[in-house]
Amino acid sequence: MTARVTTKILEQALKERLDAVETIIQDVSVGGCGNAFKCQVVSERFYNMNILARHRLVNTVLKEEINKLHAFSQEDYTPEEWSKLRQNVPSKS
Repeated sequence: MTARVTTKILEQALKERLDAVETIIQDVSVGGCGNAFKCQVVSERFYNMNILARHRLVNTVLKEEINKLHAFSQEDYTPEEWSKLRQNVPSKS
């Protein structure tokens, strides 16, 4: 039987294999069964890479985990892009 993919497993893999400085991972599968994930990944390794190259890199480092999923979506940012994006998000007070 194959081990189930969890948000913790994805987060650990991204931090270890991609030096991700921040990750936001959501289980978006029906009932939270772990078959579909949405990820936001922040890494310095994304500098000088276009969106397609970033996606390919993430897909490569998570190949084993992604093969066990039904759906995987990602948004990849450099630390500067992430900082600018976060500045434009209204605070929830």
